[in-house]
Amino acid sequence: MIEPTDELAAKTLAALAHPVRLAVVRRLVEAGPPGLTAGQLGEPLDVSPNTLSFHLQKLTQAGLVTSRREGQYIRYRARFDELLDLVDHLVGACCSESRDACGPRCPASRRP
Repeated sequence: MIEPTDELAAKTLAALAHPVRLAVVRRLVEAGPPGLTAGQLGEPLDVSPNTLSFHLQKLTQAGLVTSRREGQYIRYRARFDELLDLVDHLVGACCSESRDACGPRCPASRRP
């Protein structure tokens, strides 16, 4: 039986499964909490405003990105809580048998 959290993770991963959307999330993560405007996102990615809008809508629907109007601009921000939840879901069971099983990047090996 598939757990509900696996279904949510699959939907989230599907939203990331496009090069433009993945690049957008990476840029937003790099920008940190201040986020970026659509123009700041689109220019370096060399995508049209319509294409960027489509991809931002998909990421917003997946809960990975938020937006807020600031005057004539819309500022986008990564939802770090959702991204970290996804990573935790994917590697959360790592080291359940042994702290050494997954190597030094294992979340459990960093815990005291």
